[in-house]
Amino acid sequence: MPKNKTKSSSEKKSEKSNQLSQKDEERIRNDLEIKIKEIENQLLTSLADNENLRKRFDREKEDLSNYVISNFAKEILTVLDNLERALQTVDTDKISKEDKNFSQLIEGIELTEKQIINVFEKFKIEKIKSINEKFDPNLHQAMFELEKDGIEEGTVAEVVQEGYTIGERLLRPALVGVSKKKSEQNQ
Repeated sequence: MPKNKTKSSSEKKSEKSNQLSQKDEERIRNDLEIKIKEIENQLLTSLADNENLRKRFDREKEDLSNYVISNFAKEILTVLDNLERALQTVDTDKISKEDKNFSQLIEGIELTEKQIINVFEKFKIEKIKSINEKFDPNLHQAMFELEKDGIEEGTVAEVVQEGYTIGERLLRPALVGVSKKKSEQNQ
């Protein structure tokens, strides 16, 4: 007698369990792929955060090294101011003809001034360009106003004391005289 091609109930159950297990495997595989993508995204985010943090720390380290000398630099600025004032009061041409020793003293003061300026440049300390520039309250401190021909109103016409920056920060504002409109009485 030929065998019946109908499947027994145990065979049907086995097939169903295989189908379920294939569906389960597919579901598990999909779940795993989703988890892998989530973990991958978390890893990439973490790496990006670490890189941003490293860059921020590098910037802060550079800022700290630039600005830690600010107080010292402010004190040295007064020395430089005094050297400049001393040189402005002396007529170097007249002195160099009259007294060679005094001329050498003046030359030494000039060299000291240049050396301080070179050290400032090394540490990113720069003089603020003020004369004939537009008045900027972030860089300049107005001491007085003056009427001057040929200069636009609000322009720095005179510098009383030079200002300096260290990096991008203000070390000392420039003390300046600012041009104003001529009053009607003077016109």
